[in-house]
Amino acid sequence: MNKMEKALAELGRMDELAMQESPVHKLNATAKLLSTVFYILTVMSFDKYDLSGIIPMLLWPVFMYQMSGINIRTCFYKLRIVLPLVMAVGIFNPLFDREPMLQIGSITISGGVISMLTLMLKGVFCLMASFLLVATTPFDSICASLRRMHVPSMLVTLLLLTYRYVGVMTEELAIMTDAYHLRAPGQKGIHVSAWGSFLGQLLLRSMDRAQELYASMLLRGYHQHFHYAYHIPFRGKDAAYLIGSCAFFVLIKWFDVSQLIGGLFV
Repeated sequence: MNKMEKALAELGRMDELAMQESPVHKLNATAKLLSTVFYILTVMSFDKYDLSGIIPMLLWPVFMYQMSGINIRTCFYKLRIVLPLVMAVGIFNPLFDREPMLQIGSITISGGVISMLTLMLKGVFCLMASFLLVATTPFDSICASLRRMHVPSMLVTLLLLTYRYVGVMTEELAIMTDAYHLRAPGQKGIHVSAWGSFLGQLLLRSMDRAQELYASMLLRGYHQHFHYAYHIPFRGKDAAYLIGSCAFFVLIKWFDVSQLIGGLFV
């Protein structure tokens, strides 16, 4: 299996994850979407030096991953390309902020190191929450929930088509790569001299394929209302989940849980 086939298999795997059976999968999509948004907003609201305060925010995604039956390693594997970029955020902070803030024995930790670690954790936690939402909810259901919350239909359609056309572009890239290797046997990769024409052809073929797919969607009755999406009605347990999650986030935000837990052992 070549790289393109592996990429297509991973895209299909995401849809398979979203169709599994678990208590988290059976929750209403709007409740999961709102709790995820509130979680991300809460994580981003922490001060850049509040490292001890943001660490307990890890409890919610870890618990939800356990409830959904999805291995956390799957999350990090799927996001292996994005994670290094997220981890690079704030990597130069130690060079600009050298004021000592913490003393551990003979080791002095500057404010730049603490802010760097805090920013890294913020990015990782937000990615974990976003992946959990996509891995436990069909993307059509997420788009339908956005429309129920009166998000403009144009934005929702662009989001849906972008998600769907990633697979289309990957298929076109796989076909063109195979055709290129058939014409240049034994050559590793694509020669630099062919990059321009290759990317141009990929763009044109993807645009044509996208137009055909969108036309077929319209012929099948697509009217930006997502009436075909799998819908779980909003029930009492969904409200309890949403309220409980938000209350937990507020509790961690306004109370130093790490200090309270530490005080029990010291």
